[in-house]
Amino acid sequence: MTDFYTVRVHHRQKGTDYTLKVPDNRYILQTAENQGADLPFACRNGACTSCAVRILSGEVHQPEAMGLSPDLRQQGYALLCVSYARSDLEVETQDEDEVYELQFGRYFGKGKVRFGLPLDED
Repeated sequence: MTDFYTVRVHHRQKGTDYTLKVPDNRYILQTAENQGADLPFACRNGACTSCAVRILSGEVHQPEAMGLSPDLRQQGYALLCVSYARSDLEVETQDEDEVYELQFGRYFGKGKVRFGLPLDED
């Protein structure tokens, strides 16, 4: 049986709010677009941070969010393109550059990265 959750999205950059009914077996971004929401995205496969949100309340399941470090997930960040609602939810869009800086900025110019991207702490 499919459960439906109410997902409220505050699009910070546009000052727009959306209230959506999202089934637990569909990605939040896909469902939001089907309901007329205009939200940021790029890759649609969990690799970038264009659709990043900060979870204000509620829970998501995002096993395919390879573009977010475990640390940022624990801090309440999610990628809407690969997130499933697991409760009623309230989220706020984030600036992609801010999320990127939180995740990778501390490594640039410090000589810690030799190969690949530092998704986990050393």
